[in-house]
Amino acid sequence: MAKHYIHPELERRIDKALAAVREELLEACRRFDPMASPHEGYAVILEELDELWAEVKANRGGSSTGRAEAIQTAAMAIRYVVDVADGIRRT
Repeated sequence: MAKHYIHPELERRIDKALAAVREELLEACRRFDPMASPHEGYAVILEELDELWAEVKANRGGSSTGRAEAIQTAAMAIRYVVDVADGIRRT
């Protein structure tokens, strides 16, 4: 498998996206209880993904609202890992 060079601009964009996902995740943790089960976690992720899909279907997937929905979807996927898959519960 060929190794690909990661251009500094790509790395900067990845860091920016991850920072936005982190902030969204922290805000969700402040506002909402942990995901109580795999079913709840899946439902939350699906809701966010459906909202992203609505933006894509409306040809707004590359807009700021599409970006926001993608960030929310990513944040909820990480929240699933933290709350459900890792088996850690906030008290």
